[in-house]
Amino acid sequence: MSARFDPITGRYLNLDIEGVAHRVYVEEAGQGIALLCLHTAGADTRQYRGVMTDPWVLERFRVIAFDMPWHGKSSPPAGWQDTEYRLTTAGYMAQVLAVSEALALDRPVVMGCSIGGRIVLQLALDHPTRWRAAIGLQSGAHVDPYYDLSWLHRPDVHGGEVCAGIVSGLIGPQAPESERWETLWHYMQGGPGVFKGDLHFYKIDGDIRERIGAIDTAQCPLYLLSGEYDYSCTPAETLEVARRVPGARATIMSGLGHFPMSEDPQRFLDYLRPVLETIG
Repeated sequence: MSARFDPITGRYLNLDIEGVAHRVYVEEAGQGIALLCLHTAGADTRQYRGVMTDPWVLERFRVIAFDMPWHGKSSPPAGWQDTEYRLTTAGYMAQVLAVSEALALDRPVVMGCSIGGRIVLQLALDHPTRWRAAIGLQSGAHVDPYYDLSWLHRPDVHGGEVCAGIVSGLIGPQAPESERWETLWHYMQGGPGVFKGDLHFYKIDGDIRERIGAIDTAQCPLYLLSGEYDYSCTPAETLEVARRVPGARATIMSGLGHFPMSEDPQRFLDYLRPVLETIG
């Protein structure tokens, strides 16, 4: 294999989020309609490597992804050592809007997975005119807790390995071995307590079952793509969102699990490209 660069450029964006100075790592590739991608809990933008290197996508879309504060290459803000990280709906939405505004994105498509898929619903609900369309990957209006979150941040447990162990069963059984382990590696590298803090939003603060039916797809078209092998956001939960949101379009993706864009990028792109073609 000859040496080559991926077509991805990474830079640090200095901006205020809710009045606090942040240095956020941003990657982008391609040209055309802006496609803003949001990673899962406890991970980072590397999950979108397959999307950000696909020639078909890059000919039509400017793909942008950022590491949320506390994640990946985005450090926590100054004074983090005196706080407990806990993601809220308001804080998460503020991050996405601040990055979009700082980059001067004109009605981008917003796509997120897991916690990103949940905030996509919230963004479509509360700020519908800001987006050309919303794509929810593994999007549900809520999730019932199914394990003890305290295991994710304990001094007697290896934090990275237990985070990866908890999510390992969410990956589809047909995922290529190399992609499966790269997905898990991202979880092994998360900061102490970050995955647990993200799940505060996912399991508690971000429950929008009472409001989900108010999404107006005439203003912000909503596309839902969910893997069939997912017991966190089950296919039934995604289809329930589609049932309650008039005009939403849902597809259950064969052979995929909770991390479709990273666990099996090529299979995922077969489902994503038709959606992007429709939006474009």
